[in-house]
Amino acid sequence: MDAVRVALLREVLAGTEWPRAARRFAGSLRSSVVPHGGGLLLVGTEGYEPWHLAAHLVDEAAWSGQPELAPTLVRHHVRPGEPAHLAVGLGRLESARRGATLLMVAPERPDAGLLERVHDARRAGATVLSLDDGDPEVHGLAHEALTVGADAEVDLDTVQHLVSAAAGENSLPGPRGRSRFRDRLSRLADHLTAPPPTRW
Repeated sequence: MDAVRVALLREVLAGTEWPRAARRFAGSLRSSVVPHGGGLLLVGTEGYEPWHLAAHLVDEAAWSGQPELAPTLVRHHVRPGEPAHLAVGLGRLESARRGATLLMVAPERPDAGLLERVHDARRAGATVLSLDDGDPEVHGLAHEALTVGADAEVDLDTVQHLVSAAAGENSLPGPRGRSRFRDRLSRLADHLTAPPPTRW
């Protein structure tokens, strides 16, 4: 989703908790992966693979100059002959240690096998974050969670767009205080989509 669409989405959601909650969660994600030089593992449930979030985080990593945000997509089922970036199975979670960050996207309750692997990764020192539907067991495993319940004004896909965009935007300023092109574009989009000033 480009900067203009994200700005429009934020305008539509102004007055709700979602833009602020997404920025807070994105800040936790960034502060977990950037100081350790990366190591972001992204996993979904057996019925939901977070392809779009993976792609958006790769884009944000490139645009923001924060390569640490590019995740490794961990998949439940890997078919023979798939390219290397699509061939990382659940066994990868077993090697997650201190310095690694595990982001779990769970629109439904994960199976016991995934929960056990995430629990083991946390015990080994990995930081666990979750985008979820409010499952208490998932919350118990996560250091930081953002819940999208059934009664929320938005769906999980929308929240993923907000989080990935905020992860790329909210980084430290570049050298000599110059703003990055993407931040300037986002501010311009916010300005262009703002309602005209009221004249009395």
